[in-house]
Amino acid sequence: MIFTIGDYVLNQQTGHLGKVIGYGHKVINNIQIVTLKVLVAESANSEKREFIVEDKISAWNRWSVV
Repeated sequence: MIFTIGDYVLNQQTGHLGKVIGYGHKVINNIQIVTLKVLVAESANSEKREFIVEDKISAWNRWSVV
């Protein structure tokens, strides 16, 4: 799935909810993995703080309130 800067996404594993602010990459077992950089607005435990998290694209789903 392709995400655009500004999209809201939800991490399936951690429950982090935030806005896409960029892309990156990590090398795991000599394989380059594309990652998303997300400004997290709310974590699974409902602490209302902001921080940046980076994880592989496949860990994220587009989020919408509709």
